[in-house]
Amino acid sequence: MASAIIYKMDGTEAGSTELDSRIFETPANTVVVHDVAVALRNAQRQGNHETKTRAHVSGGGIKPYRQKGTGNARHGSTREPQMKGGGSVWGPHKRSYRQNVSIQLRRQALCVVLSERVRKGVLRILDNLAFEAPKTKDFAAMATRLAPGKGKTLFIMAEVDTTVLMSARNLPRVNVCTAMDLNVLDVLDAGQVVIVQDALSTLGERLANMKIGKEREQ
Repeated sequence: MASAIIYKMDGTEAGSTELDSRIFETPANTVVVHDVAVALRNAQRQGNHETKTRAHVSGGGIKPYRQKGTGNARHGSTREPQMKGGGSVWGPHKRSYRQNVSIQLRRQALCVVLSERVRKGVLRILDNLAFEAPKTKDFAAMATRLAPGKGKTLFIMAEVDTTVLMSARNLPRVNVCTAMDLNVLDVLDAGQVVIVQDALSTLGERLANMKIGKEREQ
């Protein structure tokens, strides 16, 4: 069973804890992670691009000029695509880019990326994350002590804490989310992951219980 060191906000060690093997020892599966990541990216697309066809542009009630005798090509309407101000032929239209990905597959991909962070040694456990008042400077100093480096750091909490969110919102290389809102893109985008200790149980309820049900069905 994998274990991780528990750190305090000042960067000192406060012991160690055993990590749930059903979550943090999941074998690597790049195919599942790729499929889920692409689906999440596509879900973020608005899909509100729109172009006008010849049925939507104005004009074109009559022929622009007579059929023969002008020396020009034959045109029947100013709304034709080859005419200036005419409609578009193969332009984009409003659509949804969403892909159907099962909840089980999303949770499996999340377990895979979290396990990979454990194997690389960039996942840490924080005993407590709380501030008396919003202090960006204090949060930045804590993040530097816990996760030194140039990459982005992801902090995972059990529940929403307004004070913590306000302290971290102006830090460009810090992302804060809850264990229930965590997804694959959040982990992939972060170089280091810091999980508050009480968020481990929330992750267990969300991810490990699903895997137990699957094993019983088999």
